Amino acid sequence: MTEEKRAQGRRNRLTGQWGEALVAQDMREKGWLVLAAGYRCRFGEIDLIASNKTYLVFVEVKLRKNDDFGTPGAFVTKAKQARLQAAAQEYLSRYPTELQPRFDVAEIYAPQGADGGAATIHYIENAF
Repeated sequence: MTEEKRAQGRRNRLTGQWGEALVAQDMREKGWLVLAAGYRCRFGEIDLIASNKTYLVFVEVKLRKNDDFGTPGAFVTKAKQARLQAAAQEYLSRYPTELQPRFDVAEIYAPQGADGGAATIHYIENAF
């Protein structure tokens, strides 16, 4: 792997972390309790896990500069959904709850990426 590809990978990870932090802060401001960020298990990773009085929400965060190639949520493929569901089942086996589980997608539109400027968040509740 070239140094250029490694550097791009680091930038992508940092941008992804920025987007996840942005969504987590927005959820907290709306009264959600963020239980986990970047939850990893053998089945994959869940970007955010949050709860309120009714739901335990597993959130996939997708960030794009624009939707020239489709909406960010369109990139949550059936295969990705299956991995998220498996990871959520593993989480629920470790941390049982009476709350209703739900899968959401948080689409972030950030024309300048993490470098500044306005970013907008669009939530898709019950995405799959």
